[in-house]
Amino acid sequence: MADMITAKNLCLWYGDTQALKSINIAVPEHSITALIGPSGCGKSTFLKTLNRMNDLIPGVKITGDVRYESKDIFQAEINNLRKEVGMVFQKPNPFPMSIYDNIAYGPRTHGVRNRAKLDEIVERSLRDAAIWDEVKDRLRKNALGLSGGQQQRLCIARALLKKPKILILDDSTSAVDTKTDASIRAALKTYLPETTKFIIAQRISSLQDSDLILVLDGGVINGMGTHEELLQTNAIYQEIYEEQTKKGGVTE
Repeated sequence: MADMITAKNLCLWYGDTQALKSINIAVPEHSITALIGPSGCGKSTFLKTLNRMNDLIPGVKITGDVRYESKDIFQAEINNLRKEVGMVFQKPNPFPMSIYDNIAYGPRTHGVRNRAKLDEIVERSLRDAAIWDEVKDRLRKNALGLSGGQQQRLCIARALLKKPKILILDDSTSAVDTKTDASIRAALKTYLPETTKFIIAQRISSLQDSDLILVLDGGVINGMGTHEELLQTNAIYQEIYEEQTKKGGVTE
């Protein structure tokens, strides 16, 4: 299996503060890679490098090499790159329009005009994001009236619909319960099997079925492996697991 993303000696500074320190990683296509670690450890910073969101921040300096399908990510045409690298942020950002139009907007811009077809697309996407039953009777209501967790699932539904080559979920299921979280992750596997996925999560239950888990600490990859491997080898992961187990936040 070919690598979708590779990073070699990736370093990033915000002004004088170094946020990433010599990141080296190869991520196979179609895989699920999860990131976990203390707040401020560099998880979001690393993933924002993949669609060059850090370009928007004044004073950022980046060194090293990042490749997307073997191409230099920093030489890519940025609008095309962001079409292929989708991102759902921790804070939801639904469009200020109806729930229905949040989903139908994209297909309409690509020429879909048939109402029955649009209805089908909207229902399927909302079902995949585990929100259909909650909103099916108010599709014409403004999406901004949804709860935070519902808005997040609506944004995930939009991301599922676009079928990007890479999908980044930046702690985007933190506002939903573990059952809904599991439903969303199952939908990602079922409906986006060829999409390479990156997940930032605070809950171990959100990432323990990932192909690879990266543990970050202080801008450095402190450890990597599967859930089972890290439970045996990584102190930070073990500490997070034990703390969440005591609180009932881990489901096997």
